[in-house]
This record gives sequence, C-alpha cells and structure tokens, in this order.
Amino acid sequence: MKKKLLLFQLVLFSVLLASANPVKELVAKTGDISDYLNSDVLVIFDSIHVDVQETGLSYVNTHRLYKVLTTNGAKRLSVIKYGYDPSSAYAEIQKVIIYRKDGTIDELSPETVTDYPAPARMIYWGAREKMIAVGRLDPGDAVEVFLFRKGFTYALLQGGDDDERYIPPMRGHYYDIVEFWSSDPIITKVYQVAIPHDKPLQYEFYNGEVQSSAVFRNNKIIYTFIKKNIEPYKREHGMVGNPDVFPKLLMSTSPDWKAKSLWFYGVNEDYGSFESTPEIQSKVDELLAEAENELDSITILTHWVGDEIRYLGISMGEGEGFTLHSGQMNFTDRCGVCKDKAGMLITMLRAAGFESYPAMTMAGSRIDYIPADQFNHCVTLVKLNNGEYKLLDPTWVPFVRELWSSAEQQQNYLMGIPEGADLAITPLSPPENHFFRLNGNSEIYTDGTLVGEFTLTAEGQSDAAIRGLFTRNFKDDWEAALEREILKVAPLAEVTEWDYGDPYDYLSGPIIITVKYRIPDYALVTDHEIIFQSLVASNLFKRGMAHLYQNTNLEERKYPFRDRCSRQVELTETITVPPGYTAINQSYSTASKGDYATFDGSIRHAGRTIDVEETIILKKRIYDPDDWESYRAAVKNQNAFADYPIILIKD
Repeated sequence: MKKKLLLFQLVLFSVLLASANPVKELVAKTGDISDYLNSDVLVIFDSIHVDVQETGLSYVNTHRLYKVLTTNGAKRLSVIKYGYDPSSAYAEIQKVIIYRKDGTIDELSPETVTDYPAPARMIYWGAREKMIAVGRLDPGDAVEVFLFRKGFTYALLQGGDDDERYIPPMRGHYYDIVEFWSSDPIITKVYQVAIPHDKPLQYEFYNGEVQSSAVFRNNKIIYTFIKKNIEPYKREHGMVGNPDVFPKLLMSTSPDWKAKSLWFYGVNEDYGSFESTPEIQSKVDELLAEAENELDSITILTHWVGDEIRYLGISMGEGEGFTLHSGQMNFTDRCGVCKDKAGMLITMLRAAGFESYPAMTMAGSRIDYIPADQFNHCVTLVKLNNGEYKLLDPTWVPFVRELWSSAEQQQNYLMGIPEGADLAITPLSPPENHFFRLNGNSEIYTDGTLVGEFTLTAEGQSDAAIRGLFTRNFKDDWEAALEREILKVAPLAEVTEWDYGDPYDYLSGPIIITVKYRIPDYALVTDHEIIFQSLVASNLFKRGMAHLYQNTNLEERKYPFRDRCSRQVELTETITVPPGYTAINQSYSTASKGDYATFDGSIRHAGRTIDVEETIILKKRIYDPDDWESYRAAVKNQNAFADYPIILIKD
C-alpha cells in the first residue's frame, strides 16, 4: 500500500498553506526559552496518523516539528533516531527539514540515513535503529521530521509473504497505547486512527482530558484525539510508573480480557510450546525423586528453573512475542527471557503431572481495563489439587525463598487458561512474611570503644535483599561485602568474627548472619560525658529496608508511590554502660499509627542497661497519596532513632 498524504496534516495546516513558508511562519510564531523555562526543546506539534487494514496490519505516519530552545536542546536534536524490530515492523525516516533562525532551510537526504543494531543489554532480539545526522543547531532553529512505520512493536512469529510478518499477533485486531505526556512542552498533539467500520473500537483516555471525534469516511471510522498545551511532566520521588498517573489513550478492537485470555491460551497450545521430551522427563523425575508432597514438587521445579535457566534473550527464530518458545529449546539452551523461563516451568510441571499454563502481567505499572496489550512480563500458573490456581515466577525468584515474588504484589495479570479469565490482581503479602530482625548486645567503654555482637535474620523479600550480598557477589568478596555494610555506619569498625552459614542453601530457612565487632572511638568522650548512638538503630544493613530511601522532605504527594515490598522491621539492642555513668534521659519513646504504616519505638535506661526497641510495619507495596502522612511519619521516626544521641553523665 502506498503511503498517503495524511488527512490530519491537511486539516492541521490548511490555514497556513496560504503562506509561502507555512512551517517557517509557525516556528516564528512560537515562543523561546523565556516562554518555556527549564525546557531544552519545544514540540510545536506531534501528529500521528494510523491506517488500519482488515488484517490488523497498520500503517503509521508520524509528523513532528521541534524547536530548539537551548544549546542542550541543540545537542539532543543533532541526531534523529527511530527504533524498530525488523521481525515485526518496517520503518523509515522519510524526510528531515531544518529551519534555521537566519531564514535558511536545509533538507537532509534520506540517503544519509544509517541502519544499525540497537544498543542492547541482556535481550538481543535483533532490534535496530535508523539514524540521520542533523548536525549543528542553534537555539531558535527548528527541525521537522517525517517518519513511517508499517507493522507492530512486538517480535512475532515469522509469516510467509512480506506483509504477513507485520500483522499483529491477535490477527484482525488492533490496539494502541498512546502517551499524551512528555518531558518536553508540546503545543499540539494529534493522534488519528482510521479503522474498518466493522471493527468496533473501545477506547478510554486516562489521567486527564482530550478533545475527540469520530467520523465515517470510505468504509472506515476515523477517530481523532487532540490535546493542546501539554506541560512537561514532573515526577515525585518514589512515585509509581508514568503510565499510571500521566495522560494516556488506550484503545483496542478486542472485545474483552476473556477473549485475550482464550487467544493467549490457544496460540501457545497450537504452537506446542509445552511439549516435553525424554530428556526433560528424565530431569523432572530426578528432581522429584524425594519430593514429599504437592507443594514440595512445585517448589523444587520452580527454583530449578529460576536458578538454572539464565536470563538472557537471544534471537531464537520462531516463537517470539506472545508465543512461548518450546520446552525443548529452553532446556537445551538453558537461557531465555521471562517467557522462556515461564514456559520451561510449565513444561516441567506438566511433565510432573500438574496442570499448568502461562499468564501475562505488567511489571512496574498498572494494567487498565481497556484490553490493549499492556504487558511486559510472563509468569507461570499451576493448578493445585484443591482446584485453585497458584502464581509462580521463575524469573524473579532465583535465590529467593518465595515462589511468587512479593515485589509483584498489587500487580495486574491475565491468565491464559482453557476456560478464559478476566483481568486479576495479585494480593497483598502480609508484612510479617518479609520480616527484618536485627538483635544486638553491646557494651560502651569509658574510652569510647563499642564492643558487641548482633544477629540479623530476614525472610521473604527482606531475605532476598540481604542474601544478595552473597548471591550477587563473587565468593571471595562475601566478607568484604558484609564489612562494607557495617563501615557505612561505623567507619572504624573491626569485625572480629562472623557466621553467615551457606547463603546458597536458601530453602532451608531464612538467612541468619551473626557478627561480632569492636569499634574504637565510637563514642564522643569528654571529662564528664559519653555521647553515642545505638548501632542497631543506626540503619545498619539499610539495603534490607527500602523505605529508608524514600525522600521524606516531601510534605504531600500528588501521586501514588511505591515501596519494594510490604515489610516488618524489628530492631532491638541491649547496651551495657560503664559503672558510674547515668543516662540524661531515662526514657525516650515515640509512635505513629496509620492504616498501612506504623512505628513504635523506645529507648529505656535502667541501672547499667539501655534497651532500644523499634518496630516498623509497612503493609503494602503500592500506596495512595493519602497514605503518605503515616508512611512518612514511620520513616522519619526510624531515622530520628538512628540519629538519637544517648548521653551518659559521669556520676
């Protein structure tokens, strides 16, 4: 199909076409850096037109006009890049025109466009980029860009003829997710899609408002969405993903999520993704030789796949995108991305006699109810003897004691099962499943030396954070990694003894680390005073308490925010003080309460003993803005305890 002059372009510029240089005049009429403070580039317009065919194949024309506001903006626009995956899309940089502030106009030759492998890390699926060098620009210059794409954004099964590969996976259907937010100011953004009249389109605009219309023309319905004066987005520290809070358009011709679920089930069963082999069956039988029950078998297989199949995406021919590679391929290669690890586990579970299927989810963002393909992650389902489905994630649980990572709680997912399913959400995980316990005994000497020991015990995602000191380091660096955690809060610390067991034996129980230490000059000593802080309360092993990285300077929040996981922190220390010294404050305590975040802490002095106790309970991973007051109070109180000076006065 030939590329057409875009209808929306004619509408957009019909008034300007009376001028000899319409774009030039448009650039001249827009503002400069004084009108768009703190911005390097102004997007005068961003216009996208999509022409959808009966098969679902789409032709996408993009027309953008940028204005340079600063020298940094000039650097950014010195090259134009356009990414695509050749297995599912064809892409062109059709034309680039430069409007210089001195009045000259330069048009770059398409022959100067280069095509090269896109930079990649861990996933090497053959993605490519097209690039054209714009060269030297100055503030006030403008760049007009014409782009064309045919096809889809996922790597799909290869087809027969040229266009077959560009048809979306759910043949005959179309979907899109359009961001109406930007890091740059946009004067006008237009998205227009022409769809065959017999393909009803569901759409919804989230997190804002948009001007919209639908008209019939040439047996198609043309939907147009326009938003003007888009301000640069401003993120809050620790907030949820941009798609959850900033304006976006979702659209889909798929009738509902159940239809998508049934399709996802069917496409993998038809492909034979989960067929076993004698080699796979032999390995399953070997692994489960001493399994005692249903959960034991599921645990053994999940962790074998999690630990033994390396996360690495390489081009494997057929079976990309929504179709999972065969179990035989995954078992032979021992590597793959999330869908390969999920598929390998499904294959092994079926070989063990379980009923198992794949599920799609979105790591990092919410999935909204319009059945557009808002997925970036694949996991495994297993049907238990009681008829319930259990989620498993071999991608996120290597060397983690969980079968389903609780860093994925409050996360939407869609099951690909024979009976079909609606969109679902993972439940909250109780904070006590992810406890972080630090118990210590110490003695402060009159010369300021602190001597003692502590034991750290962690479970669930807290265990994973602490165990990572070992599983993510070379064995020769284990003790140095442990020591660094202590030196962060006590630079003069000397570790005299430690015991951390076998960090790779993660199924036997929670990680337990015991450390004995000596810290010279830990306290500030004068003729009459000894001043120091509790070591256990000093945010020791902060890596296991992700909430401490939140920016508590924010008094209010506009958007939801997230933590790594729900969590329960318990800190206790008994400190022995020198004879003849008394604490100025016999006791100090504070507490804060909220529906989802609480803090309770105290420091009490009796005789030669000071007892420090803290409990922090955080009940969710994703929090609403209204939760910030209690969450912030809990974090601030813990930090206050870390800084609280214990002052001993000589009797």
